This record gives sequence, structure tokens and C-alpha cells, in this order.
Amino acid sequence: MAEEELDRAVRDFVWNIVEIHSQLEGIHKSWAEMLGITEPQWLILMAIDELDEGRGVSGISVANKLRIHPAFVTNQTKKLEAMELLAREPSPEDARFVQMRLTEKAQTEITKLSIKRQALNSTMFEGLDDASLDYLNKRLTAIAKNSRLASQKLSIGVL
Repeated sequence: MAEEELDRAVRDFVWNIVEIHSQLEGIHKSWAEMLGITEPQWLILMAIDELDEGRGVSGISVANKLRIHPAFVTNQTKKLEAMELLAREPSPEDARFVQMRLTEKAQTEITKLSIKRQALNSTMFEGLDDASLDYLNKRLTAIAKNSRLASQKLSIGVL
């Protein structure tokens, strides 16, 4: 691919990502409003749901998953705990750390939304079979990794 064609393809890709990000923000905001919470709080609940393997999840793990500051996670999870959507308990390994898990109330509310979420996912990914989606996710994972590296190089003046 000629350099000009590559530049055009990269710009098209970036604008497509910007569009997808914007649409996903709107979708997350809608889900959050249905639960009476903010979009960041919704994302925190989704991250905990994704990461929890039965032992609870640390705030650091949630912050890393969402690429946000751990102090923000702490602040927001305290609010979610007050709303009875989240349980925060000292870690059995080290009481200085907190493990979080979704409450039954949160799980019930998320389950109520699952049919709508499945319909939305079907619309968003119409025309893509499992193999295509797997291929796309592998490529996006590689691009995400490479973009982190590029960002680090730019921040230290290597590029």
C-alpha cells in the first residue's frame, strides 16, 4: 500500500473509532440512566461484572480495565455501595485493600436489561459471524497494544 493510501486508511480508521466511541458513550449513558446512575458508574459495574471470578475485584483492577485513576474508582464505588448496587469488603489476603462485588440488587437490574442488551448487540454486530468478530477483536487488541506503545513513545519524545 502506498504511503498516501495508508495515511488515508489510518485516518478513516481513526474517524470510525471516534464515531463508534461516541455511539457507545450514548448507549452506556442510556443504560446508566435506566439504573439511575452515571455513565462512569455503569462502566464500573460492567468492569466488576466482567472481572469478578467469585472472589471480588480490587479497585486497581477496575481502574486498569477502564484506564481511569484508582481514586475515582474508590469515590464512585462508595456511591454505588450507598445505592446498594455494590458490596465493598476488606480483602481476605490484605485488609488494607478492598474487594468489590455486585450485589444481588445490581445483578437483578443488569439481568432485566440483558434482553435489551442482546437485541442491541445483534443490531450493532449484524452481518458479523463469530469468526469475523473474533478476527476483528484480535486485530483491535493488537492495535490497542501498539497505540499504547506509540503513546508512550510520544510522551517521552522518542517519536
